[in-house]
Amino acid sequence: MVKYEKNMNNSSAPEASSKNKKRHRITKALLIVAGTISLALGAIGIVLPILPTTPFLLLSAACYCRSSDRLYHWLLNNKWFGEYIKNYREGRGIPLKTKILAVTVLWITIFYSAFFVIRILEVQLILIVVAVAVSTHILRLPTFKKAKT
Repeated sequence: MVKYEKNMNNSSAPEASSKNKKRHRITKALLIVAGTISLALGAIGIVLPILPTTPFLLLSAACYCRSSDRLYHWLLNNKWFGEYIKNYREGRGIPLKTKILAVTVLWITIFYSAFFVIRILEVQLILIVVAVAVSTHILRLPTFKKAKT
């Protein structure tokens, strides 16, 4: 009986390792899926100001960083998102043109939705509060200025 238990203990080590590898693969896959969904929402947020672009892009970077070096480097070197993420992460902020465009599109969209689409006062107020909060966040970010070459 003791021999049987010893054999089980010896043979269970590879099984545990196999289970850990399987768990690791599942975790990586879930992080890649979450990062991709977050990236899609961030991209949509560029044209639909109700969705906050920056948090979704930062979440994508975090998910990719923990799951796929290839996707993480692709995101950081992406011509649309890469510089934006790097500047935000390093505390350099966002360009003034981006701030102006984001706040303008945000308020046009919110104004149109709140006064021409939505008829429920509570929802209109929520939209206005969201617009104020997002505008405040955007305007409080540092303004990134490119170095002159």
